Formats: sequence, structure tokens, C-alpha cells
Amino acid sequence: MNFKCIIVDDEPPATRILENYIEKVSFLEKVGVFNDSLKALEFLNTQSVDVIFLDIQMPQLTGLQVSRIISKDIKVIFTTAYPDFALEGFELNAIDYLLKPIAFERFYQAVSKLNAEPKTEVVTNNSSEFIFVKTDGKNKFQKLFLENILYVESLQNYVCIHTQKQQLITHSSLKNVLESLPEKDFIQIHKSFVVSLKQIESTDSFSVFINSKELPIGATYKDAFFERIDQNKI
Repeated sequence: MNFKCIIVDDEPPATRILENYIEKVSFLEKVGVFNDSLKALEFLNTQSVDVIFLDIQMPQLTGLQVSRIISKDIKVIFTTAYPDFALEGFELNAIDYLLKPIAFERFYQAVSKLNAEPKTEVVTNNSSEFIFVKTDGKNKFQKLFLENILYVESLQNYVCIHTQKQQLITHSSLKNVLESLPEKDFIQIHKSFVVSLKQIESTDSFSVFINSKELPIGATYKDAFFERIDQNKI
């Protein structure tokens, strides 16, 4: 499968590097280059694009602002000279975050994710009391007790596991994580959220409230969720 891509970056040297890298990758097709975020948005209003290489530090609209505006079907790879935006980038469903100057090996690693399903980075155990979550570094896992999980949030090719004390980001899909959790204790309420039934504080027709956080209930998951709620109502 070929992926149509555009580059949005106001630095000509960085743009030239990305153009050169794209030409080397057989499954990428460059369909536009923009040094202005507003012009890029105009292009996206009329043209179909699969991937956007998006600089974060841009005049008028930043890359982070652009990523909130464009279609969620467009995969975003952020490019920047500043590492401080990494977590916010993943929260905006970026598939990767490239730090300038970008080496071709790192570029290829990022675009290879376009063709790959996320591998499970959560390891279960027979007791179903805890899981091991893959963190940075080879063979580095963090033990996480299920009773401490509030909810799990999809960040496209990553997930963020929220507890009261921390947030763990790991390379996986929401589906993989859900399959690793006990069905009696966890349920999916939205395409982007799985929640712990034990941690729910309250709910209404549209939202679930956990630890003072409001999470949306998706129409696809609404009936199944309230069936579970009905099983425990008085």
C-alpha cells in the first residue's frame, strides 16, 4: 500500500531532508510541501492525504494546533528540534515524534509503523492481579496492579494507562490491552477509552466520571456498558 504524504515545515533545510528521505521509501508518495500551516490546511480541505510530516514550531498555527484540526484519519508524524512536546504529541495520536536533525534510520523506523500493527507490550499473569507494562529500554517492564488502574486511553499506536499516581505510555493498541485485562473488571466505553468498573465514580447518558475526569461514552459501546451497569444497580 502506498501512503500519500505532505510535509509542513517552515525550515527549508529540514524540508529538503524529508523530501529526500520520502523519495527513498517505496511506499511513500509526496503530494505536497508547505512552509505555511494555513496553506497546508487549505490543501487538506480538497485533497486526500494519508500522512503528514508536521513541524511543531510553526508561525500562525503550531503543528499541535494543526493536528487538532485535521481529520483523525490522517496519520501524523511530528518533527521538531524540541523534545519537550513528545508526550503532548502522543496524546494527539501522533504515530511518532522525530527529533531534528533526523537520521534516515530513525525516519524509516517511524514510517514503518504505517504498515505495522502495534505489538502487545503488556504481559499478563495467571492470577490476573497485575500486569507488566513495557517501558523504555530493552526488556524493561513495570509491574502494575490492576486495582490501581483508573482507565486506559488510546494514543493510536500507543496507549496511556492512567492510575492515581502515574501515567504509563507503551507501544500497543487499545484492543491488545483490553484482551490482557479481566473482562469482569474492565470495559470499553469509547473507541479511545477502556475503564475500570471499580473506579467509576458516577455516570450519565453521555459520560463516565473517574477520579474527577470526564470520559465520553461512544454510541457503539453505550448499550453494552449500561447492561453492565444494570447488573449492579439497586
